[in-house]
Amino acid sequence: MADPYATLGVSRTATDKDIKSAYRKLAKELHPDRNQDNPQAAERFAQVTSAYDLLSDKDKRARFDRGEIDADGNPAHPFGGMSGGFGGRARPSGAQGGFRAEDFGGFAQEGVDLGDIFEGLFGGGAGQARGGPAGGFAGQRRAPPRKGPDVQYRLRVSLVDAATRADQRITLADGRTIDLKLPEGVEDGTQMRLRGRGEPGPGGAGDALIVIAIDPHPLFRREGDDIRIDLPITLDEAVNGGRVRVPTVDGAVMMTIKPGTSGGTVLRLKGKGFSRKGGGRGDQLVTLEIHLPADVTELARRLDGWTDGGNPRASLGG
Repeated sequence: MADPYATLGVSRTATDKDIKSAYRKLAKELHPDRNQDNPQAAERFAQVTSAYDLLSDKDKRARFDRGEIDADGNPAHPFGGMSGGFGGRARPSGAQGGFRAEDFGGFAQEGVDLGDIFEGLFGGGAGQARGGPAGGFAGQRRAPPRKGPDVQYRLRVSLVDAATRADQRITLADGRTIDLKLPEGVEDGTQMRLRGRGEPGPGGAGDALIVIAIDPHPLFRREGDDIRIDLPITLDEAVNGGRVRVPTVDGAVMMTIKPGTSGGTVLRLKGKGFSRKGGGRGDQLVTLEIHLPADVTELARRLDGWTDGGNPRASLGG
């Protein structure tokens, strides 16, 4: 395989960010889905992902830079430490064509275990080495191909949509648009994972991570699974009662106020809050606020001579 730096078009001093950026650009350009009639692009895509697999691994990259492994991740000089050990003297002996310890020159001394030598070279014991065809080194294992990088997105959602779990549409980096169903009990910072929607890689595509950000609302505020709202009412509605229109996340509803209702009274609308984990929804809590008219002249004239004999601050010790 060619030099991985040249394959990605970066220098040997490239940062991790430079390498990732170069890979993303080439992967999008060469992805098989975009080059179905170009087999050369598919081959080039495989080379690019293999190069990225090596250079994105800090340990592999360092070993490659030191010349310990080649561009495929294999030992560059597997017998480099055994010069003189073979020296043309290794020869089959016995009916099975095996090797004797003395046939290995510099290693023919007491206490040397040839199984340990092969284990050090190929990552497996002598028994593994004998398991391959024709005495091959079947014990050598290569790491499974790595998946592509995950990609994170931030999805802004209105408080009303979050409460009602309205479907959301998001456009991914590859241009595809998908519809999402918000999870039960969604909160600000909730993370959703879309398998296989990230960057492509030799072991398959990574995932897309969707982080939910819930925008504040001018009327509603969240309190656990409930929603609170302050509702202004007139003095006449507080004294005489009546039906008033109340905004909710599901649309406006009519609510009855009893005669003689005080300001600060909290009324509850069942099932008009946020979705709960496990099903169901919280409630909407409506706090009544009595608003006097801007011009109280007529009100004062009507109340002339009347005094409220109650003490609303009695519970406060006043």
